[in-house]
Amino acid sequence: MAKNLVEFKNLKTYFYTGGGIVKAVNDVSFNIREGETVCVVGESGCGKSVTAMSLMKLIPNPPGKIVGGEILFNGRDILKFTEEELRNMRGNEVSVIFQEPMTSLNPVFKIGEQLTEAIILHQKLSKNEAEEKAIEVLKITGIPRAEQIMKSYPHELSGGMRQRVMIAMAVSCNPKLLIADEPTTALDVTIQAQILDLMRDIKKKLNTSIMLITHDLGVVAEMADYVVVMYAGKVIEEAPVEELFKNPLHPYTQGLLKSKPLLTEETGDKLYSIPGQVPNPIGMPDNCYFNSRCDRCMNKCKDKQPTLINVSPTHKVSCWLYEEGK
Repeated sequence: MAKNLVEFKNLKTYFYTGGGIVKAVNDVSFNIREGETVCVVGESGCGKSVTAMSLMKLIPNPPGKIVGGEILFNGRDILKFTEEELRNMRGNEVSVIFQEPMTSLNPVFKIGEQLTEAIILHQKLSKNEAEEKAIEVLKITGIPRAEQIMKSYPHELSGGMRQRVMIAMAVSCNPKLLIADEPTTALDVTIQAQILDLMRDIKKKLNTSIMLITHDLGVVAEMADYVVVMYAGKVIEEAPVEELFKNPLHPYTQGLLKSKPLLTEETGDKLYSIPGQVPNPIGMPDNCYFNSRCDRCMNKCKDKQPTLINVSPTHKVSCWLYEEGK
């Protein structure tokens, strides 16, 4: 079995606002192994992106702060890195593909200038060598006329082309971990399929681990080796992708899977939606955060928070329905 590349251990990232403390990531633990794609799923505001940005130490401070836990990368705690160690890690060993490429690319610099910057910084290549490397990675991402694209500005490219440029930028230094924060949300479905195929090819070629943040269960089914389900800043279920889809245990995970549209002859049924709303993240009581939306809620769910337990060697869930002696 491949060794762990990243280990989140009891990570806590809070935001201190005028209205109170927002526990955006609240005691989160999971691992990403070498060469593995881990999909982190959940509704907007559940803490997916904050978990990823905590790994990069890109939490805006103030108001945000990592208040506890560890993030081990190759056995070293990132939270204890110096600024120089962080700069060496970002873009070199860990790279990010952001959700909206138009806001991630600088509109006043040409694509070639933005691509070669990280290559020169991290790989200590000359400008000519960096340009050759940049053209090479653009071709890997399937961009035609790579030499001409190097001379283009971001606004001259389509959304799919800009996202390919972002992927090229992210993999230009052969990172060990690629964080993809909803990389296909802003794209149409045909381009989305191409981008997912591209990420799979890059993973095979470079043996890169991928932390894929998404709310699209179709993307999860297609890409994931392992799935982590988050709700209100906590991990509530995690399992290999096939096991999670065949046997979802937490009522929230079951609701997510029931919410996806199905192409069946029985078109009379309305699309299922999970009742209620995500709770206000400020000042949440110490109970199961999903209790007000759960049709299997018990008295215990309103009084005490369940812990994440193993129900099988590869499947964990945080729900009182599965606690012994409940």
